[in-house]
Amino acid sequence: QMADPFLYNTGERSHYGCLGHEVQIDYLKAYVCRPSFSTDKAVIVVHDVFGWQFPDIRYIVDLIAGHGYITICPDFFKGTKPWTSTDHWADFADWMKNHDPMKVDKEADVVLKYLKEQCGAKKIGIAGFSWGGMAVHHLMLKNPQLAAGVSLYGRIVRDSEERYSLLNPTFFIFGEKDHTISLDQIFLLEDKLKQYCKVPYKIKVYPGQVHGFAQLKPEDMKPDDKPYIEEARRDMIDWIKMFV
Repeated sequence: QMADPFLYNTGERSHYGCLGHEVQIDYLKAYVCRPSFSTDKAVIVVHDVFGWQFPDIRYIVDLIAGHGYITICPDFFKGTKPWTSTDHWADFADWMKNHDPMKVDKEADVVLKYLKEQCGAKKIGIAGFSWGGMAVHHLMLKNPQLAAGVSLYGRIVRDSEERYSLLNPTFFIFGEKDHTISLDQIFLLEDKLKQYCKVPYKIKVYPGQVHGFAQLKPEDMKPDDKPYIEEARRDMIDWIKMFV
């Protein structure tokens, strides 16, 4: 039985006034933020278990948009209830059965089509956090339309060698003190990617950081963690800029 991995308290979040707006795309709702100038580059953000309306994830969408990308966070839970900080950890496995991060292909296709046809996007990257990090790892093995991916602390699933044949450049970000992902698993991921991966990849572990560290808003950061949080975000943006 794993301890509750969501170490940051989601109950007392500071209020966040979003810069973007909500749209309906086919059967999906999504949050979109555009940069102040026109661009043909876009980034899909995949939310964590707390869903597409969570303030922290919208903050990240706005942050990426500020670097010159049409940025969109669709509701990968398709209108079903996200996990909340008051839910019981004992129910998490059941909840996950109905919210499988490996079953996001259809939603990704809907969003890619929207970005290309409605927003004029020619190059599209993706970044995902926790649950979304798992989804990004999956999509980077399956969807060649995604020019680059950043997977932030997605739990590592070891089911077969085909987990490592990434189609396009992928960056894996982990916290050293994440008790849902052991350093052994990270080293194994690195070994396997060396063996099987034909495209650029990178793995980086941030000292002292727990699960969920990279999506905190500035006013919710602890001073000791702030430099690592900011570094992880810069690294994420730099990876996207390199390939998208």
